[in-house]
Amino acid sequence: MNNILRIFSRSIQTEEVRKKLLFTAGIFIVFRIFAHIPVAGVNLGALKSLFSQNQFLGLLDIFSGGTLANFSIMALGLNPYINASIILQLLTLVFPKLEALSKEGEQGRQKINQYTRMLTVPLAVLQSIGMYALLKSQGIISTLNPVDIISFIVTMTAGTMFLVWLGELISEKGIGNGISLLIFAGIVGRIPVIFGQTVSTANANNLFNLIIFLVMGILVIASIIVINEGTRRITVYYAKRVRGNKMYGGQSTHLPLRVNQAGVIPIIFAVSLVLLPSIVANYLAVSPNKILSSIANTITALFDPSGAFYNGFYFLLVVGFTYFYTAVIFNPKKIAEEIQKYGGFIPGIRPGTPTASYLNYILTRITLAGAIFLGIIAIFPTIARSITNVQTLLLGGTGILIVVSVVLETIKAIEAQLVMRNYEGFTK
Repeated sequence: MNNILRIFSRSIQTEEVRKKLLFTAGIFIVFRIFAHIPVAGVNLGALKSLFSQNQFLGLLDIFSGGTLANFSIMALGLNPYINASIILQLLTLVFPKLEALSKEGEQGRQKINQYTRMLTVPLAVLQSIGMYALLKSQGIISTLNPVDIISFIVTMTAGTMFLVWLGELISEKGIGNGISLLIFAGIVGRIPVIFGQTVSTANANNLFNLIIFLVMGILVIASIIVINEGTRRITVYYAKRVRGNKMYGGQSTHLPLRVNQAGVIPIIFAVSLVLLPSIVANYLAVSPNKILSSIANTITALFDPSGAFYNGFYFLLVVGFTYFYTAVIFNPKKIAEEIQKYGGFIPGIRPGTPTASYLNYILTRITLAGAIFLGIIAIFPTIARSITNVQTLLLGGTGILIVVSVVLETIKAIEAQLVMRNYEGFTK
């Protein structure tokens, strides 16, 4: 805690870092303002009533930052962009040209980001159409003429793209990853409302259960910090080399392999996919076709947020995406080549392919521990709610993981900015 306060104090005193923090805070304010601008033609009273009766929709509202309950122009949130990112990541493994593009450094990443934004638009259009159909089936929105429907779709799509633009502005001119920070801002923005509703409806027994719930939440947060900061340090020695009259190398260093190498991204990917079946089921539930209606009811029962199937599926998604994203961002073969290039070696392991195999062996095992832990933490709040009977606190493990991970990553980003400014001071 003292270290966080020290970093914050130094960041306020450093002019450039202070400007980045103020810029990020300004974007947050813009985001919250637009989150309360409703789309025309929606019965907000009926919509809030529907959300209060449906646990799934209430959970979805939390991750949209309250934009769904208000049905603002940003009601789709960043879901289309996240889905586009998942599709591009999968296509990178299938198409060699995309894989080669991803290895071209900053220029390649910018090109893939451009493709992601382009793919976000049609996905946002499709989700807008699905949202209109869902609201119309529930009687929350009246039948619109074609011009109004097009206006509705364009407004929803523009809201998503505006949100993506805000996130990229934070990444470029602010502190940290803009997309992750906006998701974080949306979740945190709903916590006071949810907590106030819980306290206002709590009796003496529920208040005791609420305290137990909060204590368990603190323990979960502490566990997440330990896992996120946990690393396996691989010792690397560098041989001595003589060039001219100077000697290079001869020292040892450590290659840190994080237990949770992928950070918060697997959780964001997992929650985007685990919520998708319920969205489709809510639309098909009112279909006049009895077969489709029956399938929708089955999907709704299976993907009940408090059900065993939903939590098991969510657990497996978190584990799978942790491995997938770790494989994308950490390439043992490339690391082994870099170590060999500069005359380095791991004690007892030959350079080259054996080093890559050894790094992959270590990474696979520590990632398994990290992935299983993240999966357990993700479903643990659901278990806690069933034990304590505190149902109004819908912020589950996913929200906690996102909030804690984003806070840790942002603190590291601020610290990196401060270190860079110190180095610049020494060079002047």
